[in-house]
Amino acid sequence: MMTKKKVAIQGIIGSYHDIAARNYFEEEEVEIIGCDTFREVIASVKKDPSVTGLMAIENTIAGSLLQNHELIRESGLKVIGEYKLRISHSLVALPGTSIQEIEEINSHPIALMQCTEFLDTLPHAKVVEKGDTAMSARRIIEKQLKGHAAICSKWAAQIYHMEVLAEGIETNKRNFTRFLAIADRWSAEESMRKDEINKSSVVFALPHTAGSLSKVLSILSFYDMNLSKIQSLPIVGREWEYLFYIDLTFTDYTRYKQALDAIIPLTKDFNILGEYAEGKQSV
Repeated sequence: MMTKKKVAIQGIIGSYHDIAARNYFEEEEVEIIGCDTFREVIASVKKDPSVTGLMAIENTIAGSLLQNHELIRESGLKVIGEYKLRISHSLVALPGTSIQEIEEINSHPIALMQCTEFLDTLPHAKVVEKGDTAMSARRIIEKQLKGHAAICSKWAAQIYHMEVLAEGIETNKRNFTRFLAIADRWSAEESMRKDEINKSSVVFALPHTAGSLSKVLSILSFYDMNLSKIQSLPIVGREWEYLFYIDLTFTDYTRYKQALDAIIPLTKDFNILGEYAEGKQSV
């Protein structure tokens, strides 16, 4: 009997985190552990080493989830992989509902923001922010809220037996969310295969001196490291000092390690958040 892969996510079954988890572990049977917050996701992984966490880290439209960068750094957990999910929103309601009957539309604020052009075509409907996309759909079906609709995934509509009134309602069709898979340090080391690693997430602080960042970037460039992302966050309690979160992609693991050896003396609080294979992107 196949052991289920336990995955902790923020949200419930039918959410985009749920879809990303099932796609990332597509060759395994997945048991979803739903959490109310990202902090609870971290706690679930720390409590049970057999649990893998999956957390959204950035969206091509809404930008980075800054608090999740910090949660991962503070946790001591390791990034073991990533998945980039194409986000396609649907408007769903109770079976038999017509779009003209909709009086209120519920969803997560980011999902609502991503569907503004479609929402403008329904000026008669009140838009109300809720904590989650799939949860908005489940609430409507559980409470049998007539005249209410939710913006969520088509997968959520199928799970909660709701009617899809409109699909692909997001304004920008190049709407992707990047998720990071996280695990405890020992599980990460067991799953790591050096021949597959071509991406790394690191974080460090820098001395408050002129040119400190440009020196680091010049060294990384010399070693042929590609910076796919750089994000700065202020360090609480240390005025005008910042943590730099950097994603590197590379083709030569040895040269990558040499690049790190070269920049570490120039940095403070250097930490490798994870080394992993660059993730697939859904279409």
